Amino acid sequence: MNLSHDIQSLTDFKRRTPEFLRRLKRTGNPVVLTINGKAELVVQDAASYQRLFDLAERLETIQAVKEGLASAERGEGRPMDDVFDALEKELHGTTFRE
Repeated sequence: MNLSHDIQSLTDFKRRTPEFLRRLKRTGNPVVLTINGKAELVVQDAASYQRLFDLAERLETIQAVKEGLASAERGEGRPMDDVFDALEKELHGTTFRE
């Protein structure tokens, strides 16, 4: 993000929307829009937003895996075989490991 280019007033954005849209698509950088000198909005192209969304989703998955591993290291939870046996009994009334 380039602070001299990527922070603009909403008024300026409205006056030069086509120019801003070309820049958003070309650079992929978001633009922070200010109202009365205060940052209020962020505008970005759809492809950049999708990349950001996908990254956030991956980070949430990684965090969940880390939490699960830490829980297992603390000895929390149940052994996998016990969980699968309980699921089999609940779903089919029998187990595969008889």
